[in-house]
Amino acid sequence: MVQPILIDGRWQAANDCGTFQAYNPQTGEALTEVYPLSTWTDCDRALSAAHDAFTLLRHIEPRRLGDFLETFAEHIEQRADELVSMAHIETALPESPRLAEVELPRTTGQLRQAAAATSDGSWAMPTIDTKAGIRSCLLPLGPIVVLGPNNFPLAFNSISGGDFAAAIAAGNPVIAKANSSHPATTRMLAEEALAAVQSVGLPPATVQLLYRTAHEDGCRLVADPRVGATAYTGSRTSGLRLKAAAEKAGKPIYLELSSINPVIILPGAIHQRGSRIAESLTDSCLLGTGQFCTNPGMIVLLAGEATERFIDELVDRFKSRPHGTLLSAGVARSLGESILAIVGAGASVLAGGRADSNRGYHYENTLLRVAAGRFLENSRAFQTEAFGNANLIVVAQDVDQLQQLIERLEGNLTGCFYSDTSGADDALYDRLEPWLRGRVGRLLNDKPPTGVAVSPAMNHGGPFPSTGHPGFTAVGLPAALRRFAMLACYDNVRPERLPPPLGDKNPTGRMWRQIDGTWSRDDVPA
Repeated sequence: MVQPILIDGRWQAANDCGTFQAYNPQTGEALTEVYPLSTWTDCDRALSAAHDAFTLLRHIEPRRLGDFLETFAEHIEQRADELVSMAHIETALPESPRLAEVELPRTTGQLRQAAAATSDGSWAMPTIDTKAGIRSCLLPLGPIVVLGPNNFPLAFNSISGGDFAAAIAAGNPVIAKANSSHPATTRMLAEEALAAVQSVGLPPATVQLLYRTAHEDGCRLVADPRVGATAYTGSRTSGLRLKAAAEKAGKPIYLELSSINPVIILPGAIHQRGSRIAESLTDSCLLGTGQFCTNPGMIVLLAGEATERFIDELVDRFKSRPHGTLLSAGVARSLGESILAIVGAGASVLAGGRADSNRGYHYENTLLRVAAGRFLENSRAFQTEAFGNANLIVVAQDVDQLQQLIERLEGNLTGCFYSDTSGADDALYDRLEPWLRGRVGRLLNDKPPTGVAVSPAMNHGGPFPSTGHPGFTAVGLPAALRRFAMLACYDNVRPERLPPPLGDKNPTGRMWRQIDGTWSRDDVPA
């Protein structure tokens, strides 16, 4: 039996042109459920239903959207054991602590933070100029297409993750496209999302689900006139194909593509606490078998005897750790191809470098090394993302060469400096930091980059090619909501025709509004 898709509030048969199955990464064996490859007919039906839902959502109080997000979080918690078990089967990520104690609570926490943001309303940045008679705020953009990644089956899932929560909280319906690695987990989440939609009384097509489309239909989907915007997390190749299609049609698309997240360890830090840094970095590099978008993929060092001892310690640690399971055959294949490309460009293998021939999807913990001079000759090749349990060490001969290396880095989600805590590296840090600052979204000091806190101050974004736009974040509320909104200006519009955030009375009593240049929670003075 082929699983149905969710269109306009009903589970129904897809107009499929083929089927697929997910695989158990630990064994490499196909799982039993069968899912459809939808044709454009299904995409068109979903778009039409989402367009109608958007028309209705524009007249629904934000509080109702908050109620949906809260109710959905409760439904997920009620089904937590089943969701965690299925996500483990489809991804091989550990049930505990990764899925049960970390990712599922993060998922429900994001939904509740989004609920609070939409109920408060300050995210819309209402701005009122009483003298000019002009008022503006952010309003919903339209149906949002969300395409989630394979490495976070709950917290970044297309129908429960951060992009989903932000799109709904901003007042938009969502068309979710499941990741083919975990379709059953996504189906279960969609069941609970639909139940929450029905419980709260939102339009049936507020949440819809497709499993897979042809590449041409995916490009056509993100470019359709009925779409407000798209959020995508995945490979650079597929993301750029979607970006080209969306931008040709003038449609916003927010991409998370690839990142090597350089870690620069200054000499004083190695002398002061090299072993502790080596232990922490090994943990960070190999956590989740290296399958995090913020996983450190490059370690940059200055040449010296202490540096060589530090590298030897890293090699020993990589060799002694058991290697985990990769998410899919595609991830394993891509990791192997990336390592071969980096070695082919001139890197040497210090540890690992080979696929494990056991059942399932495994690769040896891999540590590579290249001199900075060689890196500078072909910096693009050495910045190939090796998504998984692999890392490249780059050793610079002097500070000038180290600065040149940083200048050649592509855009990344994160970048990190480790330095002597007593100040021995401060002058070197001050020289190098401005060069790294412009190449990363989140700059860290003295801590590994793996992991993303769900904080209002977080930036999970960065310059291209880490993302498609450096001015937005996929994590951190309420900022993440603003990707899915348009700036709407009202000039000399009669008071009774203004949207609630722009009326004289503060509609929630908590909403921050800029009134004649001053942020305030008060009503507009008479």
